[in-house]
Amino acid sequence: MEAYTDFARVYDELMDETPYMEWCGWIVSKLRENGISDGLVLELGCGTGNMTELLYTAGYDMIGVDASADMLEQAVRKKEEANIDVLYLMQEMEAFELYGTVRAVVCCCDCINYLTEPEALLRCFKLVNNYLDPGGLFLFDFNTVHKYRDEIGDTVIAENREDCSFIWENTYDEDSRMNEYDLTLFMREADGRYGKHTETHMQRGYELAEIKELLERAGLRFAGAFDDYTENEPDEKSGRIVVCARECGKAKQCL
Repeated sequence: MEAYTDFARVYDELMDETPYMEWCGWIVSKLRENGISDGLVLELGCGTGNMTELLYTAGYDMIGVDASADMLEQAVRKKEEANIDVLYLMQEMEAFELYGTVRAVVCCCDCINYLTEPEALLRCFKLVNNYLDPGGLFLFDFNTVHKYRDEIGDTVIAENREDCSFIWENTYDEDSRMNEYDLTLFMREADGRYGKHTETHMQRGYELAEIKELLERAGLRFAGAFDDYTENEPDEKSGRIVVCARECGKAKQCL
């Protein structure tokens, strides 16, 4: 069952507690620390464009890539309402194509975990390396095995909103490190009645050591890891880790 179809209609409402502003501030500070205060930036897995728009407002020329037509439909609607100049492309993260290179690539909200095969993640990393300017920056987050196994595990979450409600049934398999959540949505339709919609989402837990190895194989240089958009180092209790990597193949030297 395809993910992010009907969910796209209520995604922003149900994700309204996601700290996009806080995350954006952290990302912008890292970009500026590395001399990237403007220019072209790509967001992989941009969804409905929340982070894309914030980075645009921060002064970057933005490209957003996502595999879901429904999520991009919401992103395009929002950009037209805000009258902003953002380019959205419907492409898979492990098979995206650009017309040229970008100064930085960002990827938020554990989109990396949707690449459930390490080889698919490696293909994504290789493309990032290919499309980064010499010395360009790659910032992304991922959910850890600890989060899936010990924090959300086999749980059921339900929430009721004014125009929609959902039931999230989460299952984690430790052997495969696959996390599956079945999402049941009840959404108010145009005629006032509520319709039932279901989606299944699959993600894979990764360890930092595995991420480092894949970055190295892709030709990227690991430059640092942080606990959940802070300056703290990650540890065994980290649920979300943010990684900073750098392109170095095109540069004259890898500092």
